[in-house]
Amino acid sequence: MAAARALFVAAVVSMAAVVGTAHGASYTVGAPSGSWDLRTNYTRWASGINFRAGDQLVFKYSRAAHNVLEVSNVDYDSCSGSSPLATFNTGNDVVPLPAAGVTRYFICGVPGHCDAGMKLAVRVEAAAATGPNAALPSPAPMAPRAAHPPVATPGARAPAAGGQAVPPASSAAQAGVESLVGLGLGVVVAGLMAFY
Repeated sequence: MAAARALFVAAVVSMAAVVGTAHGASYTVGAPSGSWDLRTNYTRWASGINFRAGDQLVFKYSRAAHNVLEVSNVDYDSCSGSSPLATFNTGNDVVPLPAAGVTRYFICGVPGHCDAGMKLAVRVEAAAATGPNAALPSPAPMAPRAAHPPVATPGARAPAAGGQAVPPASSAAQAGVESLVGLGLGVVVAGLMAFY
């Protein structure tokens, strides 16, 4: 029975860790006033955002007019698309940013577009230690069968500290989904623990 309880606690903590880290912010490149186009200043757009591990970029554009190439720093600086690390061309490309401590470089591979400003460098930082799922509680000893664990309700999302840009609306919606998933996970765990 003790082994089953330990396995159960380990599974719950693992599930909570996945839920807490799998959902980052989603940033539509150039939004809200632009997209992946020749009009948007991507240096200015990216300067107002702290990209973190777990976030994702969404490139929206006309497939007939543009594409997205992930390139090296050297190819970014020279606007060379001859040796891309990755090529995206769906017009609605989702690019995950899973690793911290790196800079990712993107250009439009259509001749002349990168030179005209269609290039984006994204510095990815470590995941934030704030938010609805940031700190997971350490496993506590199992309570007696008659005890019911409290179910925590998710708090409101705190505004960004230190003058950092608040993520766009798509990120706020994602945070709401994360809170609901966390609440649902808590209810399931509470229900399962009541039967132990």
